Amino acid sequence: MTQTTTPAAATPPASPTVHKARTTERSLLRRTLARPEIGALVAAIGVYIFFFAVAPTFRQADSFATVLYQGSTIGIMALAVSLLMIGGEFDLSAGVAVTSSALTASMLSFQLTTNVWVGVLVALAVSLVVGLINGVLLIKTGLPSFLVTLASFLMLQGANLAVTKLLTDNVATDPINDMDGFDQAKSVFASEISIGGVDVKITVLWWLFFAAIATWVLLRTKFGNWIFAVGGSKESARAVGVPVTFTKIALFMTVGFAAWFVGMHLLFEYNTVQAGEGVGNEFYYIIAAVIGGSLLTGGYGSAIGAVLGAFIFGMVNQGIVYANWNPDWFKFFVGVMLLLATLVNLWVRRQATRR
Repeated sequence: MTQTTTPAAATPPASPTVHKARTTERSLLRRTLARPEIGALVAAIGVYIFFFAVAPTFRQADSFATVLYQGSTIGIMALAVSLLMIGGEFDLSAGVAVTSSALTASMLSFQLTTNVWVGVLVALAVSLVVGLINGVLLIKTGLPSFLVTLASFLMLQGANLAVTKLLTDNVATDPINDMDGFDQAKSVFASEISIGGVDVKITVLWWLFFAAIATWVLLRTKFGNWIFAVGGSKESARAVGVPVTFTKIALFMTVGFAAWFVGMHLLFEYNTVQAGEGVGNEFYYIIAAVIGGSLLTGGYGSAIGAVLGAFIFGMVNQGIVYANWNPDWFKFFVGVMLLLATLVNLWVRRQATRR
């Protein structure tokens, strides 16, 4: 008698489509988490919701315009500083460099009784030269950028006070609002534009414009690749043909350009400049970049993150006022934001690299 054996039912193989979908899903999640600005985006949403809830004035359109303005004055500089940090360097002279550019334009125009645009253009040249000198000294001496720009900070701070007192017998510049070209320059650097019935400072538009350019440069140009390369390892970058010297110097000059632009805004917004202003602002620029996802070690970061970091600054700065809190709490919140941003960025990077 022949026994018939029924074969066991075969287990169907796992669906490659499902496996591929899961792999793609995880890959998309990791790519999203790997973006430098994700932590700043989450923080910005949280800060906005918090002040929206506790400060009724914060919800008004004109109040939000003020928040954007506060963010823009930090954000334009934070963009340039963020690019420099991605390239692996710092600039501790950035804060006083803003004041130096404003003082140069103001005093030159007033002392020579010339069109203010002459002072504006000379100030641009001076700011670019300061950035050039910082970059060249960094390359030629091999000293850390911390030391090079700390020396620049001290020299600029001393020169700002000494030259201003020498020429004006005061610590502030003379008003220039009645000089030729002032109104035209004010329209470029410090005017207001009505959007939906709300007056918005033109610096907000310039901030977004510069952010778009910086994002395009980082993600779509060869120079952007160079920035990430020299920030990751300048020796390796040089070995594959990246012009390290040019890239570093260009980044310092970019900070100089941003310092000039913000300095011109301060001059034409307030008509006069205090020689001692700007000290300490360099830390706000760096903190905004770090909150935005830039690493202190270089090679990682984004322009969008710097925008979000500066936006958080604007919300905290004005939100505290709108909530009727003691403004002395501002620096406390800045410290908390810096610590949390560093921890969040560390966690995000670990999650993005986990297998």
